Amino acid sequence: MKNTDLLIAANTLWVVVAAVLVMFMQAGFAFLEAGLTRMKNAAHIAGKNVLIFAVCSLVYWAVGFGIAFGDGNRFVGTHGFAPSVDSLLAIGQAPYSFFTTVPGAAGYFFEVVFAGVSLAIVWGAMAERAKLWVYFVFGAAFTLIYSVTSHWVWGGGWLFGLGMQDFAGSTVVHYQGALAALAGALLLGPRIGKFDGGRGNAIPGHNIPYAVLGTIILWFGWFGFNPGSTLGVITGDRIGFFAYVALTTNLAAAAGAVSGAVTAWVVLRKPDISMMLNGVLAALVAVTAASGFVAPWAAVVIGLVSGVIAVVGVLAVERIGIDDPIGAVAVHGVSGVWGTVATGLFAVPALAATLNTGRGGFVYTGSLHQVWVQLLGLAAVGSFTFSASFGCLWTMKRLWGIRVEEETETAGLDVSEHGMWGYPEFYIPVPGGYGTEAHGHLLGHRHSHRPPAPPDSIEEAA
Repeated sequence: MKNTDLLIAANTLWVVVAAVLVMFMQAGFAFLEAGLTRMKNAAHIAGKNVLIFAVCSLVYWAVGFGIAFGDGNRFVGTHGFAPSVDSLLAIGQAPYSFFTTVPGAAGYFFEVVFAGVSLAIVWGAMAERAKLWVYFVFGAAFTLIYSVTSHWVWGGGWLFGLGMQDFAGSTVVHYQGALAALAGALLLGPRIGKFDGGRGNAIPGHNIPYAVLGTIILWFGWFGFNPGSTLGVITGDRIGFFAYVALTTNLAAAAGAVSGAVTAWVVLRKPDISMMLNGVLAALVAVTAASGFVAPWAAVVIGLVSGVIAVVGVLAVERIGIDDPIGAVAVHGVSGVWGTVATGLFAVPALAATLNTGRGGFVYTGSLHQVWVQLLGLAAVGSFTFSASFGCLWTMKRLWGIRVEEETETAGLDVSEHGMWGYPEFYIPVPGGYGTEAHGHLLGHRHSHRPPAPPDSIEEAA
């Protein structure tokens, strides 16, 4: 076996392992989003992560992967749709000439889990009030929208040609997902009771430990997200460069946790746990673009600023009347913008050369050239993604409606959309279950087509 064959084998092993880590981030989103929403929607919120990844995987194989990474022109890939054996086993050949370090199959697997993450972000701001069928239709549509801009930035498209630096997707994955989430939140409107009386009323999540676990899983998965984007064990002339990317990723996340907690302490007078978690995620979002380009000190700075963005941004979004239950717009959108611009500020010239993408940042070169390229990329991706997402959702809203009925939202999407509860013992009598004796009088509801009204709290359920 030749050395080049061994290198391809090592690259493929690393990329597949990294893809598995990123796929596991779906579990992180499930715990995070279910924990930060109400228990009457917990099963629906968690379960949709399985559904959307399934939809995304099929659509991306059939069409999206070809659009994003198939050979084509500067704006869209035009080859590689519904690929079969030969295309997926080839390395550095048509229709996927972009992948020169791994087979096309490894390229598909790594890229589809990224598309799945971007799609998971979309539903954060639409939680607790969107109809189930919207996941199918807009899930497929957004996968295609995502694929177009992926080609622009990563797949040899026009922004790639200009040298836009987005190492693992602050713009492509997170900013895009947040823009679609914003479009959905605007068209759906706020949840019932959120802005009664003209002010934002707190609708607390039902399980903060779930949210903590989800954040830790996402932090863990990010070690595939960013380092795996090297697409190999050798980058340029540097062996094991992915380990350096892991280091900058971790430093930023740590700084974001501290900054989020401290900022919440100052602004809210208490170190709100959910804000600390948002600080971690915002920092990870921001360093996603920068992780391969910046020095460790810059990763810390990026994380510290992101913690502030997470707290102030979430509060600002609510203050202008947008109901975003998970904080997707601020955490993934605003922090995605910050990370993309920060890369243009802090990119180390030697690392830009290693990655053969763009040039050194303003801090090192005194030139704003890379910052302007980053801003151009944000403007182009933002205008396309928001207008396409808003137009698609607006059309769906006008034709069929995308929001559940008031009684469905009040009862909860678990029972209304799925005919089951995420926490059945709090809502219906379960033999031997919690509170069985105390709620013996409810047994008459067992065969009713209409479930009893959900309790206002765990204490009431007990």
